[in-house]
Amino acid sequence: MNRLNIALAGLLLAAWSAVCADTGTDFATLLEEHWEWQLANSPVMASMIGDRRYNDQWQDKSMAAIARRHEETREFLRRAYAIDRGALSDADQLNYELFRRQLQDDVDLHQFRGYLLPFFHRGGVQNLENLTNQLRLTTSSDFEDWLARMNKINVVIDQEIELAEAGRKANIMAPTVLMQRIPPQLTLQLVENPADSPFYRVFASMPDTVSADDQQRLRASALETIEKKVLPAYKKLDRYFNGKYLPASRESIGQSALPDGDAWYEHLARSFTTTRMTPDEIHRLGLEEVKRIRGEMRQIINEVGFEGGFQEFLVFLRTDTQFYFDNPDELYEAYLATCKRIDPELVKLFGVLPRMPYGVKPIPDSIAPDTTTAYYSRPAADGSRAGIYWVNLYRPEVRPKYEIEVLSVHEAMPGHHLQIALQQELGDMPMFRRFLGFTAFVEGWGLYSERLGYDLGLYKDPYSRFGQLTYDMWRAVRLVVDTGMHYKGWTRQQAIDFFKDNAAKTEHDIVNEIDRYIAWPGQALAYKIGQLKILTLRERAELHLGDAFDIRAFHDELLGGGALPLDILEQRMDEWLTAQMKQEAAARR
Repeated sequence: MNRLNIALAGLLLAAWSAVCADTGTDFATLLEEHWEWQLANSPVMASMIGDRRYNDQWQDKSMAAIARRHEETREFLRRAYAIDRGALSDADQLNYELFRRQLQDDVDLHQFRGYLLPFFHRGGVQNLENLTNQLRLTTSSDFEDWLARMNKINVVIDQEIELAEAGRKANIMAPTVLMQRIPPQLTLQLVENPADSPFYRVFASMPDTVSADDQQRLRASALETIEKKVLPAYKKLDRYFNGKYLPASRESIGQSALPDGDAWYEHLARSFTTTRMTPDEIHRLGLEEVKRIRGEMRQIINEVGFEGGFQEFLVFLRTDTQFYFDNPDELYEAYLATCKRIDPELVKLFGVLPRMPYGVKPIPDSIAPDTTTAYYSRPAADGSRAGIYWVNLYRPEVRPKYEIEVLSVHEAMPGHHLQIALQQELGDMPMFRRFLGFTAFVEGWGLYSERLGYDLGLYKDPYSRFGQLTYDMWRAVRLVVDTGMHYKGWTRQQAIDFFKDNAAKTEHDIVNEIDRYIAWPGQALAYKIGQLKILTLRERAELHLGDAFDIRAFHDELLGGGALPLDILEQRMDEWLTAQMKQEAAARR
């Protein structure tokens, strides 16, 4: 190569390096701009993760704001596609793909107008006071911010009514069987005395970090705000909901009954599972899993010497008093004791554990009758609030002892809290990845964690082992009933009966679960599909590494990238496995 060519090559290399640097800078700027945009447009989310700049605001849910956000999301997506992905570093190429998928999914979903279904029977505008369970309320300014939000509840409710009315006119309506659960929740807001309002509770018992003078001032302001803004707004919502919306709600339950319902559900199935599986394929997989798990259940029935058939054993589990506590306090203490037993054993399975702790709290009374057995809420990013494992103490006589262990490993440790808190603590990643939640990964990990209970010394009792299988069956049943109701024309009663025929959960829980699937199409598909993928990856690693397989290293790698779509997770773990095999081969030489 002559000097001219060498010089030219050098110039081209320098130019290419500059392009790559500019591309990386452009992408970093795009991520930062979108994150700030997301916080500004989702002030409740910002508050919940610990960013307090928007603590006095609600999301603008006017039709104009929804249209604006959609167009702005499309512009972010256009800018993403304009970036040369190949010029990015390996780490940023992954960030790019996750960012692009998130935006594309948001843009694609908008066409179905799901925002015209604003009411949710498991929580929402009818009980906004429950947000205080996930906010930091320790200073006078915290309470003043909450007061500012309370002063805008009339705007929030007006916007919800606007969306609901647009949905009514477009024939995008929620099912009656769900909407009829909301009036009793609304009734709790319709008090005569402002001091009896659910919104006043946080002011009635303020912490000592707020001075006595400030407490007196804040209580007076709260009573005035409730009287002049909150109560009139809820009375208006009650009149609209009971007078106009509920009578117009639909008798059908499936997504297929809505405009473009089949295509909508197909999109949701792909989005929640991060696969290309069709609803029919998912339905068949569910039937296969139900058959497999039922065989394992039969072995335990034989082990305990039960004289009777499968259905009789399920009735025995649902009705025998030995499996239930008499009061909510005993049930709560059992949850606490189980978590205390689990935590010290985690070092057997994980090299890296989250720094952020978690707590166990009862689900608020206002929603407990209409919601599921338990759920988890993530900690605040600034460390001001721990993760919370919420447990349902309503009617302890329908909450079996044999599901406490399996439920706790799913919702708390090593399930949701371990995975989500670790992800938030991944400081070397862009902010959006620390809070990204691909449901197939998050819930797949939670369901996979249920099997880790055996490694943690749980399920010693055969009924607790049956409880673990019941929860595995529960998620297999979901594949069948969710696709059945939303895509294959099943009735609600068909879904309830199929669930009852195959799982030992109580009828109260089963009905609440089926109603949850009706209200949240596709979400229930993610659990079992994510779990099966993680189990496949683990089996593959165990097969190829043999005695060299290290469960702690496997789990640390699986969780070390945060929540990922299943195809990208598989690629990550295959690369890790290849590296592990090379290390083993080198060590043997």
